[in-house]
Amino acid sequence: QVQLVESGGGLVQAGGSLRLSCAASGTIFSINTMGWYRQAPGKQRELVARITSGGSTNYADSVKGRFTISRDNAKNTVYLQMNSLKPEDTAVYYCNVRVTTTSWGPETLYWGQGTQVTVSS
Repeated sequence: QVQLVESGGGLVQAGGSLRLSCAASGTIFSINTMGWYRQAPGKQRELVARITSGGSTNYADSVKGRFTISRDNAKNTVYLQMNSLKPEDTAVYYCNVRVTTTSWGPETLYWGQGTQVTVSS
């Protein structure tokens, strides 16, 4: 079993910054892609950014140039640095991790519990 613990959300004024963290623990053999998604009220969950085990990244167009995803493989942790925040960034942010628990096992997708980010205008 794998647990994901998110932290770093909160309330910030427009133009401000926040840094989200998501730490994976439990029975982990390897972690492949790690990512962040968000869901605003009344909207579908959408990809914000993701990073592969090799460090390749991709971002939603709406956050390019403002958000940066990174990972610390030694700590099984993924980060999302969010700068120049806008009110439209307000959402619950979820981390998403693809994990194998054995050398022969399948990859399993895990989700964090979500952390609220609120940007005031």
